Amino acid sequence: MFATNLLERRRKPQRITDQAWDQLVSAVGSAGDAARLARRHTSHMASEAGHRVGPATGEARHRAMAAVDALAGRRPAMPWAWIAGAAAAGVALGWLAGAMARSAIAHRDGADSVDARIEFVEVDEPTGSSLRP
Repeated sequence: MFATNLLERRRKPQRITDQAWDQLVSAVGSAGDAARLARRHTSHMASEAGHRVGPATGEARHRAMAAVDALAGRRPAMPWAWIAGAAAAGVALGWLAGAMARSAIAHRDGADSVDARIEFVEVDEPTGSSLRP
């Protein structure tokens, strides 16, 4: 009887310890799942915020640098790329207009040369009295 009582006493704390350990492992596992879920959620939110803020960041940086330059008394840089692009477009349009003008002149001269090749015959007017009033 003494031995069974002793074994019973040893088993009860072991059983409580095992139950406590199982509950701890379960709690840590569910906390890990919750942490992974929270990480995914915050990662998604941060990514979405980055996509929204990205274009605005570049514009804000450009404006801030322009403000710093203005406060320092520096003039804005000349937009040489735009100037070169406009000059190239002007040259292209001028060349196109010249080609069209040359084509129109050649076409007109070609029509005049056809008219010049036609031979006109002069006819005397009739002298009859029947035609006069």
